[in-house]
Amino acid sequence: MSARLETPTSAKSTAVLASRGARLLVFDSGIGGLSVLAEINRQLPSAEVTYVADDAAFPYGAWDGAALTAHIDRLMADLIATVSPDVVVIACNTASTLVLPTLRARHSLPFVGTVPAIKPAAKVTKSGLISVLATPGTVERDYTHALIDRFAADVEVTLVGSPRLAEIAERHLRGTPVGGAEIAAEIAPCFVETGARRTDAVVLGCTHYPFLLPHFRRLALWPVTWIDPAPAIARRVAAVLPASGVPSKLCDGPGGDAALVSGKVIFTSGHAPPPALARLLERFGLAPAAL
Repeated sequence: MSARLETPTSAKSTAVLASRGARLLVFDSGIGGLSVLAEINRQLPSAEVTYVADDAAFPYGAWDGAALTAHIDRLMADLIATVSPDVVVIACNTASTLVLPTLRARHSLPFVGTVPAIKPAAKVTKSGLISVLATPGTVERDYTHALIDRFAADVEVTLVGSPRLAEIAERHLRGTPVGGAEIAAEIAPCFVETGARRTDAVVLGCTHYPFLLPHFRRLALWPVTWIDPAPAIARRVAAVLPASGVPSKLCDGPGGDAALVSGKVIFTSGHAPPPALARLLERFGLAPAAL
């Protein structure tokens, strides 16, 4: 995973952070970014978090690239003015591979993005065959292909643009049962055989996907290493914070106790979450708020 690191050095900002903890804005097209938030909280349990789900515009994969860039640019300006975060986390691969340069050029605060973890996959593969499971928008981006050229030139990479998995994960997190057959059909192209070699590492190129990992493992055609970038994203967030006194601890893997000390969640649609999702948000300590 690649993300630019920007570390403010202001003594005043350091003192403020030391007294109140980090103020983070975590942004996603939906609620898949909670997989990233869980890891951030494990490393920065005192962080004050505003989680924004842009459900009014979900799914991002249906958008034209220029229109989506303009939409996120306008929305982010409003969010930064409202939240005044120390760091913004773009917990969405599609948005990160598209709009990070625009956001970084317009705003002086640090942005940590989410891009496909192609470099780690290229390092762990033994067979030389890896797959990137992502949204169609992410697999088509020049940014993704540049990562492959830079970090995986010596391995064979299969790009799998799933048109449905993010929506399936959203339904799952909102309490709607999901079928094994529909998930199996989406992940099947990840499993490639070339002679005696088989795919042995699959990059989870969408932050929604870690919530479907139990299904992925059960439905896999053979065992593979599923690479979730969330722990690395959380480490980047900790690295860019200017205060060395911010409490941190690292635990492994999403899905455990991720309750926040303080936090709020904003749905851009203004809709109230269904009961199952409301219970999940409560586990994260996220209270509903308006934009």
